Amino acid sequence: MVLLEAGDARATISPEGAELQLWDVAGRPLIWKPNPAFWAQTAPILFPVVGWTREGQERVGGRSYPLGLHGFAMHRRFEIVEQEASAVRLHLGSDAQTRALYPFDFSFTVEHRLVGHSLSMILEVENTGESTMPYACGVHPGFRWPFAGGDAEGYRIRFDMPEDPVVPVIAPGGFISSRTKVLPLEGAILPLNPDLFRNDALCFLNARSRGLHFEAPDGAAIRLETEDFPHLALWCLPGGGYLCLEAWTGYSDPDNFDGDLFTKPSMRLLEPGAVGRHKASYTFQAAPEGR
Repeated sequence: MVLLEAGDARATISPEGAELQLWDVAGRPLIWKPNPAFWAQTAPILFPVVGWTREGQERVGGRSYPLGLHGFAMHRRFEIVEQEASAVRLHLGSDAQTRALYPFDFSFTVEHRLVGHSLSMILEVENTGESTMPYACGVHPGFRWPFAGGDAEGYRIRFDMPEDPVVPVIAPGGFISSRTKVLPLEGAILPLNPDLFRNDALCFLNARSRGLHFEAPDGAAIRLETEDFPHLALWCLPGGGYLCLEAWTGYSDPDNFDGDLFTKPSMRLLEPGAVGRHKASYTFQAAPEGR
């Protein structure tokens, strides 16, 4: 386990999956404590696909590969390649095991960095092969809900810009359905309650906002800002005591999709030698004085 510290903030990172395990600010724990009855992870890194795949398979060049939910990076041990007091950089490279799941050569690095009350995650994907490489990646941290004491009532999401209240229904199997539902979203404000998540995640595909605030009734907030993550998502299992603030480049197979990775919607196509860089920063903002 890697310990990062910056002032009164600390975080721990596991080389297994390059996964954030803990983030405390001024003694306040923000990352949820896993409960296997609901969800056994804390903040998985998603690569080389995001979301669910049909029968746990993806096709490339007419051949099927066993590439399941959110890919394989979360299940692999990363190598620590750089470390300092407040940051760590971890690396996963292609090998015979990854090629059996995903027939491409790649270099995938994840950097976690503390600066004040902010924690950033930077994902870099390099195509080290000789042909075009399709990929998707994302971050999936689960935060305590509530994170500011009291109960879970009165929390809300405030997007940077007004968002469309019409979002896709998640079909059986986790696929993106052609059916939609309407959220109680008023402009940029989404009041939170666990019933919103009875049908799985809320997916804001091609969101207008590049960030959002997860706000407590007292005004404290966790701020998410993204770079080159076009999709935002919120997810929990009702009653679990957490909320995931997710950022993705891709998403689950649509329920009517039966193609391969090169034609799957929202996959990035990376040319040989090219690098994709994606960043998500989370900042804890204390409640205003007097509230």
